[in-house]
Amino acid sequence: MRDFSLDIYRALLETLLAKGYRLISYAEYLKGQRDNVQGTKYVILRHDVDLKPQNSLRTAQIEHSLGAKATYYFRVGKESNEPQVIKAIAQLGHEIGYHYEDMSLCNGDVDKAYDHFTTWLAYFRQYYAVETICMHGAPTSKWDGKDLWKKYDYKKLDIIGEPYLDTDFSDVFYLTDTGRCWDGYKVSVRDKIPRYQDEWTTKGLVWHTTPQLLKAIEEGKLPDHVMMTTHPQRWTNQTGEWWKERMMQNAKNIIKRIIVKNK
Repeated sequence: MRDFSLDIYRALLETLLAKGYRLISYAEYLKGQRDNVQGTKYVILRHDVDLKPQNSLRTAQIEHSLGAKATYYFRVGKESNEPQVIKAIAQLGHEIGYHYEDMSLCNGDVDKAYDHFTTWLAYFRQYYAVETICMHGAPTSKWDGKDLWKKYDYKKLDIIGEPYLDTDFSDVFYLTDTGRCWDGYKVSVRDKIPRYQDEWTTKGLVWHTTPQLLKAIEEGKLPDHVMMTTHPQRWTNQTGEWWKERMMQNAKNIIKRIIVKNK
């Protein structure tokens, strides 16, 4: 199977299920942790819908067919924000969240960014009772979206969590397909967990391709508690789209390397 195809994505989920992992949303993780009922193996399925929302609907349908729950974070721009797709994914039983980038959109004006955030949170709550939010990395922006919460408190807006701020990464291993690979933290500006990454690397918890990850799961090398972040724009069975995404991501990775090197 071709890497970053929908076929191998299904195989990845099926392998996790066969090895006894529960596939849950981020809100389910937070509520389970709070109620002290998480004693099992689980993978939190998180999707950042940066582009091509129709691709997200396809992964959501695969997950639904397997009885899995996932969280889909949508941006405000038209490249992500497609109401019919949001509704369809919610109807499949998945969680919808806000993939916020208000600091970048408001040029670092914290008060303006907060007003922008609350406006768009209300917008997404037309389609789903949003309980969790997640920063959009925006690698070319000088603004870190999480800085908004140095002044304001999202929990006063009935938000129960933000993955980068409310996940116990001392217990939950983080996997992300940023950079169109599973070890893309090396070229990531913000989609990484610096405090624990060296520890995970030392333990050998590093895989580049999905076949390598599948082998690790089959051999029992994946930790029991995982957050797995994917960007569904990258996962497709369409040959032309697959090659286009691959070439575009290779170019983006070059830019990211320069940004990371100069930080």
